[in-house]
Amino acid sequence: MTEPLFAVICAAFVAVLALLAWLGWRSRRRSQNGIPAPATPPADYRAEVEAEVFYVATTKADDEYDRIAVHGLGLRTKSRLLVGEQGILLETPERAVFTPRTDLLSVERATWTIDRAVEPGGLLRYAWRLGDYELATNIRVIGDDETVLHAMQRLTEQEQHID
Repeated sequence: MTEPLFAVICAAFVAVLALLAWLGWRSRRRSQNGIPAPATPPADYRAEVEAEVFYVATTKADDEYDRIAVHGLGLRTKSRLLVGEQGILLETPERAVFTPRTDLLSVERATWTIDRAVEPGGLLRYAWRLGDYELATNIRVIGDDETVLHAMQRLTEQEQHID
């Protein structure tokens, strides 16, 4: 086999793989059309804690391998996380995703999520309700994450006392 022919075959193989990946992603997004769009933050939202984060993934809460691909939640990106009395606001380049305190289910440390593993407890994971779905969002705080973790945990503690 000649080098030019080998190069053409390799390029065709890579193109087919890219096409299959694109079709798979499109199919995943289509299958998740029933997931409602996240809430937008209230006009009077005030953050008590802010942090630069790496948004890692949002998955179904009971299946860490099922990535949510709709509503701008599909791709990892550098983002900003704000925690206030009304809830958690994740500002990604694509959209602002607001989780009202009443929809927040739990906050904990995590070590892994789909296609990402870090040192023990290196991720913060918050589970939340979105319509009929329970989701889990995983973030990695740039710098010290203790303040962010405690602020998020206070929201769930307050919600449990309200019930």
